[in-house]
Amino acid sequence: MSETPLTQASAHLRHGANIGQSLTRHEGALKVTGQARYAADHHPAGMLHAVLAVSSIARGRVIALDVAAAKAHPGVVDVMTPAHKPPLAQDPDEKTHPFMFRLDVLQNDRVRYPNQPIAVVIAETLEAATEGAVLLAPRYETEPARTDFPAGAHFTPALVGVADPAEAHHGDVEAGLAGAARRLEAIYETPAQYHNPMEPHGIVAAWEGDTLFIDTPSQGLAMAQARIAGLFGIPPAAVHIRSPYIGGGFGSKGVFSGPQVLGIMAARLVGRPVKLVLRRGQMFGPVGHRAPTRQSFRLGADNAGALTAIGHHTVTASSQHDDFFEPAGGVSHTLYASPAIATTYEAVRLDTGTPLFMRAPGKAAGSIALESAIDEMAHACAMDPLAFRLKNYAEVEPMSGKPFSSKALRACYAQGAERFGWAKRPLAPRQMRDAAGMLVGWGMGTATFPALMFQAQARAVLRADGTGVVETGAQDMGQGAWTALGQIAADSLALDPDRVEFRAGSSDLPDAGIAGGSAHTATAGMAIHGAGADVIARLAELAMGDERSPLHGAGNAGVIARAGRLFRRDDESRSESYVAILARAGIPAIEGHGKSATDPAAQAAYAMHAHGAVFAEVTVDPDLGQLRVTRLVGAFAAGRIINPRMVQSQYYGGMVWGLSFALHEQAVIDPRSGRPMNANLGEYHVPVNADLPSIEAILVEEHDAHVNALGIKGVGEIGITGTAGAIANAVWHATGMRARRFPITLDKLIGPQDN
Repeated sequence: MSETPLTQASAHLRHGANIGQSLTRHEGALKVTGQARYAADHHPAGMLHAVLAVSSIARGRVIALDVAAAKAHPGVVDVMTPAHKPPLAQDPDEKTHPFMFRLDVLQNDRVRYPNQPIAVVIAETLEAATEGAVLLAPRYETEPARTDFPAGAHFTPALVGVADPAEAHHGDVEAGLAGAARRLEAIYETPAQYHNPMEPHGIVAAWEGDTLFIDTPSQGLAMAQARIAGLFGIPPAAVHIRSPYIGGGFGSKGVFSGPQVLGIMAARLVGRPVKLVLRRGQMFGPVGHRAPTRQSFRLGADNAGALTAIGHHTVTASSQHDDFFEPAGGVSHTLYASPAIATTYEAVRLDTGTPLFMRAPGKAAGSIALESAIDEMAHACAMDPLAFRLKNYAEVEPMSGKPFSSKALRACYAQGAERFGWAKRPLAPRQMRDAAGMLVGWGMGTATFPALMFQAQARAVLRADGTGVVETGAQDMGQGAWTALGQIAADSLALDPDRVEFRAGSSDLPDAGIAGGSAHTATAGMAIHGAGADVIARLAELAMGDERSPLHGAGNAGVIARAGRLFRRDDESRSESYVAILARAGIPAIEGHGKSATDPAAQAAYAMHAHGAVFAEVTVDPDLGQLRVTRLVGAFAAGRIINPRMVQSQYYGGMVWGLSFALHEQAVIDPRSGRPMNANLGEYHVPVNADLPSIEAILVEEHDAHVNALGIKGVGEIGITGTAGAIANAVWHATGMRARRFPITLDKLIGPQDN
């Protein structure tokens, strides 16, 4: 049973009956039966369909659109262009906070990147709108596309990521390199990768006067609500967003995008509800992507294999019109002990859509490079890769010197290695073959991701019948948030889950913060925890102040909440049910509120990260270079686990994405036009089941008293870090060929060995 010990002023959650249980998905039956309604499943009365016309060039001007031909097409109602659109109250290029990005919403005739929206056709049917968009037949004044990465003009950005410095130093790297017995210099390149969640971006928008109702996928409802309100000059309360289910977000739906704004504008223009959904090819441009990187490493080590210096320089790219720079160097701040560390950045501007957050931003690209470099250095020192990592194990965060709030990485190494059979790995490459004669390689990588938490709010209500309601504007992107947050909600009220109604997914509920940075469970969960504790504390005060209650006068000893009852801490034979307390008081319900926010003191005192270790096995055809990942074993420590089933699923997803990063994903850009040449799921390769026959995730026990009161760290993104590097290292172990340009494709294994 759930158990919550209380004083009059506060409540503290114990590990109750719900937290830690592998409950099945709350919404699972709705999804598999097709009853879960995603944004594009909504069809309000009188709804029209909108289709984007997008640019086929990377840079220039639209000099002509055949609007007359499009409007003459049967079923077309209107065509929205820069010359014919509703006004906005705010400049869409204006930025007022770090999570605001410039939007392309038909401000003018300029084209800044391929697939930029240049018009919107609105029609009675999707087919008519699609055909109308073709009839626009745009003509352009084209300027040369700037696509050459990384050979463009370099500059040092003011900041990288959201607000990280472009230069960070600890110790003297040059001295560390000069005094090293072993030195490594290597360059690793990662390509542009584009967001392709199963559900593309879309919106169904309806205006009722100056009140707006929309269905759209959003990882941050309150932030989207504020952005829309500013653009359209209406109060945030007049913007009603429903987003209970999201078919994958991974960062792309964290900030409101231009196409979503265009759907709202289209609805205002025609005075009817409008649905606008991106085609798959239109995802390659206006909704963010992971920028390419060129990462240069300089490592030094002494004769015993201890690192003396880490130098990590990143060149990355952003758009011509906005600023987001992939923070790939951050991973080098936290993982390996070295007396000298330096991370620096340069950037290039390209005619591309603005890069944005993509699952494990910075850490994914930085990790595959760092883990490859560490593996190369281990080989240079004639050391086993795991032994080398243990030799350079960081007992405190290397860059800051802070102690870790918790760190069970040694246990991750040990449990993962034992399960994988790492002790049998030969040190030299090309020593193992399978029964079919394929080269076999084993590699490993260290996984890490910061333990983040944002601001959020929640509301809890305990009703007279002993049931509860908990509300917060959270979202479920497939990660199991409905289930995990519902478990926290039930334990916060010390009730069984079937006695608590959990409400989420709507902007009229308390702000749950952003579902990003692997912080959603901690952020929304802590607010829920606080709201439930507030309710129980109020209920306890009611009972302890009532002479008729067996709990009267228990103020100094306090009470414990368990299974819908309050018990005296000093005498559990004296208890009373929630129902009895409320009935005697004649109160229909008690409401409580909770907030979550980072603890500045804890953040100043501790480095907070989740950790893990990933072990990979690959086979490579020695004649054809055909490559296959045959096994992945990951061991991860991420504080308190709310739902092991959901967490294991998240680890699997991250590890599969790591495989995708290492072997599959890349946008192929036409250097002449700047256009992505593989803007579809047939040619933009991602893994399928046949690409990974065996995957295992080990949940390593870890307790963290500092990260937050529930001890929760994030699990969504850590699986990518470590995995991609482990696979790259396994490929080297199989072949003796070190791939430094990713993804590792067949041509890199049968071509020249200077790659």
